[in-house]
Amino acid sequence: MTNKPAVYDTRFFVESYRTQDQTVREKIRAEKARKRRYASAVVIHELYNTVIANEGRQVAKNQVAYLMQEFEVIPVDSQIAKVSAEFRYKYKLSMGDSMIAATASVLKAVCISDDPHFKQIKEIETTWI
Repeated sequence: MTNKPAVYDTRFFVESYRTQDQTVREKIRAEKARKRRYASAVVIHELYNTVIANEGRQVAKNQVAYLMQEFEVIPVDSQIAKVSAEFRYKYKLSMGDSMIAATASVLKAVCISDDPHFKQIKEIETTWI
């Protein structure tokens, strides 16, 4: 693990809340030791939407509250919106993925995700736990 800042994709949070694999849990715990941890505000929407559908409103509220307590949430500003639009057009991404990637790009942070969509974006570095 490095001291480089990181932007975490929704997949990281879903995996951290659901995995029963002890090896994966250890990797997640090690990743959380990173000093500068960011999540796009878009991740709050994606996580809440996924969890409310599968586990209910209270679980969604609890998981989002934890995310907001442990990670700095980055709002979508005009710079991120423009970079996102460029990535969405160039790589044919969903709006959510392009916003998360743009957040990583603007912050000069590594994107923590195992989603193959992020691997195609040449302007950002990606890694997984």
